Amino acid sequence: MTVWTVAGALIVAAAAFFFLFGFLSTYLRYRRTSVITCPENFQPAAVKVDAFDAAKWGALSGEPDLHLKSCTRWPEMAGCGQECLTQIMTSPVACQVKTIVTSWYAGKACVYCKAPIEDIVWHERPPALRAPDGTSREWKEILPEQLPIVFRTWEPVCWHCHIVESFRHEHPEMVIERKRPVEAAPILQPSVTLY
Repeated sequence: MTVWTVAGALIVAAAAFFFLFGFLSTYLRYRRTSVITCPENFQPAAVKVDAFDAAKWGALSGEPDLHLKSCTRWPEMAGCGQECLTQIMTSPVACQVKTIVTSWYAGKACVYCKAPIEDIVWHERPPALRAPDGTSREWKEILPEQLPIVFRTWEPVCWHCHIVESFRHEHPEMVIERKRPVEAAPILQPSVTLY
């Protein structure tokens, strides 16, 4: 091997590394579902960016070329100008469903047990919501574009209370309510003796 072969191999390896790093970082930034405010009707909409295409162009030119892959307002509005992409370009992480859900639960307590909602573990024991009708649902059961509206009127529920309340709602015949009897506290009489 000559010095030029080694130098050429190092240059090719470095270029491949930077291309792959740029591709992966752009892909990971734009691959999730985002919730934006539609510029046409000012209502929430869930969109997905074509992350693969954005990553490809981002790795080659340094600037991702964003366009939508899907939108909840399609197919009726499929020919729109995609002005909503400016919201995603300005702050891609803030538009993601995961960020919106995390920020809404932050600092809140369960409506039933009053325990604080802890850090969300996405794959295990996710928090839930109590609807105005008293039913409990996981936030994943709600369409992403409805989350901003739901968060205004629904209340947070921890995972444990969600399980209990869901069972109570689905199988009321199997639930026995046991109330702890209230015992009268003894009334202490003042003492006249000296200590």
